Amino acid sequence: MAQKVVLKILSMTDDKTKQKSFEAVADVLGVDFISADMSNQKLTVIGDMDAVAVVKKLKKIGKINILSIGPAKEEKKEEPKKEEKKEEPKKEEKKEEPKKEEKKEEEKKQPQVKQ
Repeated sequence: MAQKVVLKILSMTDDKTKQKSFEAVADVLGVDFISADMSNQKLTVIGDMDAVAVVKKLKKIGKINILSIGPAKEEKKEEPKKEEKKEEPKKEEKKEEPKKEEKKEEEKKQPQVKQ
């Protein structure tokens, strides 16, 4: 099962340290996703890997604080259903618009009688 590990790397203040962190974590077997937040010095690692191995690799770079370790959240399938419901009323509105245009065209086709 995939897990999510969020770490704070206190020495990650520049791009060089960020690159070293990425390379160190990428060597760990089972890592699927790596994300870094430079402003908060956070590194997020997602995958089916050993969290201890990730921390051991990163300890060579600098001081590490473990913020959280837990299961990786999966995307909800309910969201696409809500989007589909929103699209349906738009389609109905589009269907009404051509009807109005057809009426205008019919009015133009009918001869105008002057009195």
